[in-house]
Amino acid sequence: MSIYKYPLSQNVLDAATERISWALNNLPKVCISFSGGKDSTVMLHIAALQARKLNKKISVLFIDWEAQFSATINHIEAMRVQYQDVIDNFWWVALPLTTQNSLSQFEPEWQCWQPGTPWVRQPPQDAITQSDYFPFYQPGMTFEAFVRQFADWFAGNRPAAMLVGIRADESYNRFLTIASARKQRFADDKPWTTIAPGGHTWYVYPIYDWKTADIWTWFAKTKLNYNPLYNLMYQAGVPFRYMRICEPYGPEQRQGLWLYHVIEPERWAAMCQRVSGAQSGGQYAGQDNQFYGHRKLDKPANHSWQSYALFLLESMPQKTAEHYRNKIAVYLHWYQKKGEQVPDTQHGDIGSKDIPSWRRICKVLLNNDYWCRMLSFSPTRPEHYNRYNEQMKKKRKEWNILCNNN
Repeated sequence: MSIYKYPLSQNVLDAATERISWALNNLPKVCISFSGGKDSTVMLHIAALQARKLNKKISVLFIDWEAQFSATINHIEAMRVQYQDVIDNFWWVALPLTTQNSLSQFEPEWQCWQPGTPWVRQPPQDAITQSDYFPFYQPGMTFEAFVRQFADWFAGNRPAAMLVGIRADESYNRFLTIASARKQRFADDKPWTTIAPGGHTWYVYPIYDWKTADIWTWFAKTKLNYNPLYNLMYQAGVPFRYMRICEPYGPEQRQGLWLYHVIEPERWAAMCQRVSGAQSGGQYAGQDNQFYGHRKLDKPANHSWQSYALFLLESMPQKTAEHYRNKIAVYLHWYQKKGEQVPDTQHGDIGSKDIPSWRRICKVLLNNDYWCRMLSFSPTRPEHYNRYNEQMKKKRKEWNILCNNN
């Protein structure tokens, strides 16, 4: 089914203000998901200003990834102070959460604030560091699992809103997050809402139709503060499309690792000691480097893409290779059930849309996409992972796919 974009009769600022006002007026509780980046900063500014105007209160959720620029931390603090009159709760979360480490095949995941390790920096004194603060928290749970369960906990069995500052033009996946017809909306005239898994919280995407130029035009006109790290990125020659502020070791985020070396060398040294592969990532994951198969993909002349994928699997640490074999086996079997064979390559197969091919599988392996997001997977829950592995060993033999390491 095709999905189309339809222009609105109003400008994006008026539309975003109207959406945020609707959430404040119609839902008892509203929480802003804040990262310190330009998009969530615009959203927090507009939401806080509307809350003042409407005499409402908002809450804010900030996930502290431990390895973050000082400029970002200072900006978060400044925003908290600026809008303290309308912020009811400010949850500064500094708990161990697991996410991808796309810099290493030996340690393909990392955990921020991991107990028993020397941290890159210390959390603020008022940050949430107690594992029993949230009743749903499990040590080392993934970021995705945390925010899903936080939304349900925040709602408390009552209607609530989580405002999320993603924009549809950033990636195809982000576009589908909002545009997919399979997602439940609050109402037909509110396509910028989706229901959270718990059934009480509504995700609201008030700036989903903004462009990058809209974001910076808004800052220029209002003169309101944004993260000064963007100025340093601009001075360093980073293109607008690569300016990201979030956890640093993911497949996209690693392209900005070299900035730590330039801007905060002492913190960079701590990051290299803290996370496997950080030093090589800072050297080879730059915006124009092809080391991780980010934009251009090549294979040896004597290989097909399928044989090259199998070669890459054989070259990996056994545990990591088995993880990928399990995911790839499920991927291949899904198409087999449809009566299709995954081809060696096809047009558009290494773009953002999941077009199946062995070349796409090679990109996943070269890109250290441990959770296989490019193959439409989501992270396996840690508490189920060992059982999942055992089940997959049996399934691979049953399907005769990637079994016996061949």
